[in-house]
Amino acid sequence: MSAPARGRPRSFDRDAALEKALWLFWERGYEATSIGDLTATMGIGAPSLYAAFGDKATLFNEVVQVFGARYGSFIPRALTEEPTAEAVVRRILRAAATEYTRPDCPHGCLVTSAGLNTTSTEIAEMLRTLRNRNMAAFTERIQADIDAGLLPPDTDAATLARYVSTVMQGMSQAARDGAGPAELERVAEMAMHGWPSAVRG
Repeated sequence: MSAPARGRPRSFDRDAALEKALWLFWERGYEATSIGDLTATMGIGAPSLYAAFGDKATLFNEVVQVFGARYGSFIPRALTEEPTAEAVVRRILRAAATEYTRPDCPHGCLVTSAGLNTTSTEIAEMLRTLRNRNMAAFTERIQADIDAGLLPPDTDAATLARYVSTVMQGMSQAARDGAGPAELERVAEMAMHGWPSAVRG
């Protein structure tokens, strides 16, 4: 008795197709990327896309997770490895100047730019949550330095974290508008002039 036939295996490389979708969303944003654009770029039919990735929103959600792990990991690394909040932020802003202008990638940050002008409240909220998560991590790190006496006690951790996030978002947009790494590095250095003076022992 012969074994039952198994389902036909996928005729495409899922990871390669996902990477192509990531780049398309990164370049065009969520709203401007259609299912037709995705299938053409990924080299698969719509039935295969839905079977492998779900709908457009589900695919985008997976793309964002891959983006964070592959292209946004400089943020958690700095938060983990640097000894002070000032060192964390300096490193992140310098890294952003480089990462947002890489010649081998679309410019800017996908999490910052892909949801612009979207009519999907689900996508807008998901991206807002990710940005706010980063800002919360900055706030926590800054507050730890305030509590340790490394920053003035009257430092507003939440506002300083918002400042850092705003600079990063501005750098992302500037990169998409054509700013180069050297220009954004100067912006990063200038932004650090707004950092509170450390408490001297």
